[in-house]
Amino acid sequence: MIKPWTLDPDRLFDPEPSRRGVARELYEAVADLPLVCPHGHVPPVLLADPNASLGTPAELFVVPDHYVFRMLYSQGVPMEDLGVPTRDGTPVETDHRRIWQRFAENFHLFRGTPTGLWLQDELVNVFGVEEKLTGESAQRVYDHLAEKLASPEFAPRTLFERFNVEVLCTTDAATDTLEQHKKLRDEGWGERVRPTLRPDALVNLDTEDWWGSVKKLSEVSGMEVTGYHSFVQAIEERRAFFKEMGAVATDHAALTPHVERLPDAEAEGIFARALRGEAGGDDAARFTAHMLVELARMSVEDGLVMQLHVGSLRNHNETVFGRFGIDTGADIPMATEWTRNLGPLLNEYGSDPRFRLVVYTLDESTYSRELAPLAGHYPGLSLGAPWWFFDSPLGMRRYLDAVVETAGVRNLAGFNDDTRAFASIPARHNVWRRVVSDWLAGLVTTSVVDVEDAREMAWGLASGQAKSTYRLGELV
Repeated sequence: MIKPWTLDPDRLFDPEPSRRGVARELYEAVADLPLVCPHGHVPPVLLADPNASLGTPAELFVVPDHYVFRMLYSQGVPMEDLGVPTRDGTPVETDHRRIWQRFAENFHLFRGTPTGLWLQDELVNVFGVEEKLTGESAQRVYDHLAEKLASPEFAPRTLFERFNVEVLCTTDAATDTLEQHKKLRDEGWGERVRPTLRPDALVNLDTEDWWGSVKKLSEVSGMEVTGYHSFVQAIEERRAFFKEMGAVATDHAALTPHVERLPDAEAEGIFARALRGEAGGDDAARFTAHMLVELARMSVEDGLVMQLHVGSLRNHNETVFGRFGIDTGADIPMATEWTRNLGPLLNEYGSDPRFRLVVYTLDESTYSRELAPLAGHYPGLSLGAPWWFFDSPLGMRRYLDAVVETAGVRNLAGFNDDTRAFASIPARHNVWRRVVSDWLAGLVTTSVVDVEDAREMAWGLASGQAKSTYRLGELV
């Protein structure tokens, strides 16, 4: 008889009895709160198309998920064998059962990782899998999942309701026409699924096919971009359009948080060189640094929350990048300096009540040294949740230990799942809510705060802070 696969209801709680009791109480108060997802990468077509499906088990869990295939790659499993699409024409595995079998045979690699926690939660709680995933059970589990995925109960829109998602924000190129979001709005989903403007392909001059992105900007904005000033005006037009379509935020990725306001003549000169294909030296870095200040200025004027994700050295593995392209598991954290780099932007806009900047870092050594003190002073700055490599139980604990004493809870932006894996959303929020509840229980049992205050803090960290930070509802 197969032993049923179950998850401990007290997982992630400290075993000390008094602390565990408080953690249970706090968790029960927030476990079923609606999910607020202000930043993520779920494709809007998944919800806009009523006939959309999550695909096969391999398409759902393995092929598109860099958290999964980077771990297998690290242990010598070729990405081609996992069906990861190539851009150089290298053939890949197309038999999804074989892909699943390889994944199942290596499922043990995820023990002790956040990915393992999410996958277990999805398989057991979302899909009702009752036996552990191994090489031996792989095909039985595949059949079970395939049957579920083919049923109406597992259509994306149905799961959206089942997951109790209050709002989900996608991430969309600044040149996107938002056709999928238009469909959602026409069907009454506009307040629940919102776009987020990401202009990286335009403001980063060294982006692949930058000129093509500028050309598309001209087309979708209705403004011919012939120079720097028309470029800025076209971006402002796109921001207005996104806001009209329900957007509450923009999103920006940068190697460093360096900002620098350039004189107009310098910005015009760099942009003109880029249009001619002659940009070089530090042109790209200086233009991005300048545009971050300009985008902050736009945020003050139009009220869109500005998000800044910093510190990922992209495409570290040149061979993988050449064969598979971007977002294929080879992005690595790097050291980052915030206090001096962000200084010019915060001095210009950080105290303006109209401005809101949410920052994310992959250099957790800066939490207590720089980011918490900055957020604990500037009204316009909030700290984003532990991101990417630190979206983990221990990463969350280190984050809370490092920032709350200096910044407090009200200067944190709460949680977001930042995921492309739609079915993992409730699992990711659940890990955060469990860790927060246990961390707060530690404060209660050491008499730093009482249970009543801890309940309010847990609610804020679970959903209230995200709603308030992203202007989706005021924190009371």
